Amino acid sequence: METSIIELICGVDEAGRGPLAGPVCAACVVLNKDFTIDGLADSKKLSEKKRNALAVTIKKHAKAWSISYASVQEIDQLNILQASLLAMKRAVENLPITPDMVLIDGNQNPHLRCPMRTIIRGDSLIPEISAASILAKTARDAEMQRLHMRFPQYGFDKHKGYPTKAHLAALQQYGACAIHRQSFAPVRTLQFKQNED
Repeated sequence: METSIIELICGVDEAGRGPLAGPVCAACVVLNKDFTIDGLADSKKLSEKKRNALAVTIKKHAKAWSISYASVQEIDQLNILQASLLAMKRAVENLPITPDMVLIDGNQNPHLRCPMRTIIRGDSLIPEISAASILAKTARDAEMQRLHMRFPQYGFDKHKGYPTKAHLAALQQYGACAIHRQSFAPVRTLQFKQNED
């Protein structure tokens, strides 16, 4: 009995599950076996400068890559886990080639038509997932920089929507804006309090 040969491995990861604002982003990457990219690691363990440099290299030398989002509205409608899985599904489906195997960071799969495996801490263990984590993180950070231009009072350029002390203080001062996740407790509580007042 012949076993199928796995040629094209695609790594998938997401960025932006924890923030109170902005979309969740997912990326997938098929690395080029003929070009080794040094320094791949979990994006959270890399400096912003290193992440940005690696993102350029990945986009230039990977066999294929794709980046997709799930919107704030989808996060509020579905919940953050399902929205993250939706972004992952979109990223894989937007890939210009069909992978033989999809390796997903974590323990939840996004219901794809192709073979897949979930790997806990995959972003630290599997180069394809590390590359995907770098693309997802840098793309989401760039999106939050763009959104900062529309809503400068919140400081999205610095905290990227995460619940820092400065972000929570801005929420108290200005209330929530169009890109805040209404289903997240700090935003929901604030809205409830404002409605009571």
